[in-house]
Amino acid sequence: MDEVVEPYREWGALVPGAEVWTRTAEGGEFRILPDGCMDLLLMDDTLYVAGPDSRAWTGEAPRGTRYAGIRFAPGAAAAFLGVPARELLNQRVLLADLWSPNRSRRLADRIRLAAHPATALDQEVANLVEAPPDRLISQVLRSVRGGLLRGSAGVSRLAGAVDLSERQLHRRCLDAFGYGPKMLDRVLWMNVALNHARTGLALADVATRTGYADQAHFTRDVKALTGLPPTLLLN
Repeated sequence: MDEVVEPYREWGALVPGAEVWTRTAEGGEFRILPDGCMDLLLMDDTLYVAGPDSRAWTGEAPRGTRYAGIRFAPGAAAAFLGVPARELLNQRVLLADLWSPNRSRRLADRIRLAAHPATALDQEVANLVEAPPDRLISQVLRSVRGGLLRGSAGVSRLAGAVDLSERQLHRRCLDAFGYGPKMLDRVLWMNVALNHARTGLALADVATRTGYADQAHFTRDVKALTGLPPTLLLN
């Protein structure tokens, strides 16, 4: 009998800004788009960390492979994991490679033996998160989401606002997000634009609404980050 494939589901996590998600693999390849986030996930019985992506990541899993994960808000996972995000850029690693084997195994055992692993993962992560979000991370995200990094002077303005040099700001962003402020801006705004496009809005209107110079600029950026133009990506 074929494995029952449960659809992708997500809901708000106990940790502010994070999302809990579950899915069962349909089999074959799948594509993950860069979104500025990092995930801690239980794949069958093993805990993995998915680092931030600067390009689309293509994976493959047998049909029926079960996942339960928590997707941290951009910039939030590095402090929880104790590893600079830059070291995990475009990486998928075992949690045991970042933490001690005993610590990661005990956490995995508590989650996988629970009646509802996704709920247990959510609670365990909430119990382990200690520090509030870094104020710099919050300010960078507000600037990006407000469109303030658009244009050639955006990074300079942000660096001045947080009393850092551009070089210091870039290094702090690499540690928190895995990439610098301009790359973070590209990734987050690409996702905003794709969400608009998924509603059926014409691509030219999407580009105008989300700050691209024109549809061609939007198409080039999406293809550079995902490997596909939006017309194919959204099919």
